[in-house]
Amino acid sequence: MESSLSALRREALSGLFSFLAPADRDAVARSAGRLWTTLTEPGARDPACVLVAYGGGKDSSYTLSFVRAMQLHLADRHGQPFTLRSATNRHAGMPRAVMENIDRAYRALGMLTDPACELLIVDGTTVSPFRVDAPPSPLVAARNRLDILMTGHRTCADARPTFCNACNLSMANAFGVAAAHGTGADVIITGDSAQEQRAYTAWINRLARQVPHPDRAPRGSGFPQVLGALDDVARAYFRDIHGSDAAASEAEHTVRSCVPPTLRFFSIYGETGYDAGSHWDLLTRHLGFVFDDLAFSFTESDCANPALMAHLRGLKCQYVYGRGYHEGLEEYTGFALALMRRKEFPQTLIDVMAKRYADAAAHEVLRDRVNAFARDAYGLDEEQLICMVHSPFTAGGRNLRRYLACRAEDLVGQEPAIHELLCASADEPQGHRSALVAKLEELSGLRLHQLQILYAGEMRPALVQSILRGDPHKGSIRTRHTPEGPEITETISGR
Repeated sequence: MESSLSALRREALSGLFSFLAPADRDAVARSAGRLWTTLTEPGARDPACVLVAYGGGKDSSYTLSFVRAMQLHLADRHGQPFTLRSATNRHAGMPRAVMENIDRAYRALGMLTDPACELLIVDGTTVSPFRVDAPPSPLVAARNRLDILMTGHRTCADARPTFCNACNLSMANAFGVAAAHGTGADVIITGDSAQEQRAYTAWINRLARQVPHPDRAPRGSGFPQVLGALDDVARAYFRDIHGSDAAASEAEHTVRSCVPPTLRFFSIYGETGYDAGSHWDLLTRHLGFVFDDLAFSFTESDCANPALMAHLRGLKCQYVYGRGYHEGLEEYTGFALALMRRKEFPQTLIDVMAKRYADAAAHEVLRDRVNAFARDAYGLDEEQLICMVHSPFTAGGRNLRRYLACRAEDLVGQEPAIHELLCASADEPQGHRSALVAKLEELSGLRLHQLQILYAGEMRPALVQSILRGDPHKGSIRTRHTPEGPEITETISGR
């Protein structure tokens, strides 16, 4: 058994090294040496557990390969390797193609049959072994759907807050959940430099200072303290977004900070480059990475939400600004391609995305595909997305009249009744389920009490604006807010 396992590991390392340049092989040896020093300090566990967050995209696939090479290199030199824990945080925006990419990577790296590898899926607070055919969690999908709707209606479907705020907090929680799983992790691998880590920590602490601090035991220092600050931000954020519903779903929206106190970061920044162009053969020939048409959307190769962001811009241009759907796609495409260049994407991938959105005749096909994704992933139809870009119910129904005139002319005469309905107390008995309530719920995808929460809430809450202010994923575009209006500059966000 031991000899066959050793042979498997040697074969996996040989296969990996055959696709790594000499400089990258040297980088593996240097990083492995530094990690070995860390893992063999006095009092360290043997074997230690090293955690890698693996989202299934191109960059995290390379990071996983690099750390697997470190593990195999140390096993070859010192015998028993450390335990490599690879954890995938799954959300509804992750298409099946991403799970298939993950499975092919694990097979190519010999991880599925190596007992020193722990391959995990994190669904909210639930951890389970990786299986490519593991069904998505309906609870996570329902939570993702509601987070998108409630945030989207507070921001007129601004892309980053709508899709990324809750998702980023969920990813932070997955770090904590995966690090605390079982007997816990000792080290988390990161590709961020020490300077980037400090800047990120400072940004989190600035956000945390803007929210109430509950009376709870101190969370120590280091990573537990960072997760604790994020937990405070998450609780405040979701209390604002979900209003009276927040308490019922608080356990689903927290960031777990009860991780081993000795947990530390280990950075491989500076040892190796992450750009896909430098590792194209490793990704595509060895790992079998496929840039799926839906999963690969602008800056993401593991999430279809950016395609939905572009779709929402098209809907906003068509139904709010009274222009053409294709004009909105073109505006978002220009922004997103500039973001890809800023992130130093390979020109090949930039060209793929530019070509996909360049043909106006293909826009309706794209529209149909993204609508199908929205239905399958989130249970949302196009009418509900149009409602979200109008945000008609938020802030006392500020945009209600415009929305009814545009999309629900049969309800124009009932505008006073809608206001009366929405300003009622959420716990006030509503009597029988009226046709008006049913219609509003059908148009929005939300229940009446959730519409009432929106009605009582403000547009673009302060914490949402604070998060977006520090986010680099935004840019200025030239647009028009009416068909014949003047050209103006607008800041949009996205991925």
